[in-house]
Amino acid sequence: MLASKTAEETRKLQLTGGSTYIVSLPKRWIDQNHLKRGSIIRLREEDGGLLSIMPTAVAKQEIQDEALVRATSKDSPDQLIRKVVATYLIGYSLIHVRAENQKPLSAKQRHEIKAFSRRMLVGTEIVKDTAEELTLQVLVSYPELSVQSALRRMTIITASMHRDAIAALKCHDFQQAKEVINTDDEVDRFNMYVVRQLKTAIQNPRIIKDIGLEKARDCLGYRLVTKSVERTADHAVAIAENIMNFQGRIEEKTLEKLESMSNIAVSMFENAMEALLRQDYVLAESIIEKTEDVIAIEKQTLTFPNKMQSEEVARLRLIIESIRRTAEYATDIAEIVLNLTVQSILTPT
Repeated sequence: MLASKTAEETRKLQLTGGSTYIVSLPKRWIDQNHLKRGSIIRLREEDGGLLSIMPTAVAKQEIQDEALVRATSKDSPDQLIRKVVATYLIGYSLIHVRAENQKPLSAKQRHEIKAFSRRMLVGTEIVKDTAEELTLQVLVSYPELSVQSALRRMTIITASMHRDAIAALKCHDFQQAKEVINTDDEVDRFNMYVVRQLKTAIQNPRIIKDIGLEKARDCLGYRLVTKSVERTADHAVAIAENIMNFQGRIEEKTLEKLESMSNIAVSMFENAMEALLRQDYVLAESIIEKTEDVIAIEKQTLTFPNKMQSEEVARLRLIIESIRRTAEYATDIAEIVLNLTVQSILTPT
């Protein structure tokens, strides 16, 4: 019998029926988990040859089930949305938004929560919609959209946003710039989905492989990566917002330098994400070495014609800064890849 939760004991592996191996379980553990003859237990292989044994009741409890968000008439829609987002990120599969004292939710509260969940929460459906309660159910499961798949989608959208923003700058196209700003919601929704998956995996390491990762330590690296991707998209939006307020035209030579700087930065970003998804140490290292190229072009681009108004110069400087920040985030991602894949280039001692 085990003396404490941290005590260990050995048990003999026995052969029965000529082909089945069995091992007895501690009675204290059986009693503690209210098991009896015929009870179903769950077995799972872990890394390093370990085997986990769980009562089915415990296995079910590992999945966050229902959360209740209480609402009052004083709560703004934004306050309630923040609570819904928090419960979504933690990993709850059913989220109830219920008015206190059986009073109805306001029309504005209901409309804003429904619009936000449909727009921003991946895999979420509204399964109950009454005056007193909204219930959101997260239907998507891990294999259907892995962390890598969501990150790849975020990468494609973010790179496209950045290229469209530069194209809008060249053509002075306000409508295209506005589309870049509107597209940011897509990146944000996938970002929240990835954060939800990673937080759930941290709470329950047994689903690490289900979400597409290899080890629990990968969660922190991927969390930092998804934040860098989201921030890169924010800088594409910043470029577009500055274009919307740009009145004059930019001379051709300056545009060529901006486009060249942008092409390098976006290429670095895409390659950094490819290095992550391929777990490629060498590719990640090559990206870091390109940072100097962006800095060199930035110095050349920061020379503006005297005829440009000071407000336009300020906006152009902000656009250049956003392009540089894109390259810096690519470098940050590449450095994370180096940390995740360093074992691949180490020589055994």
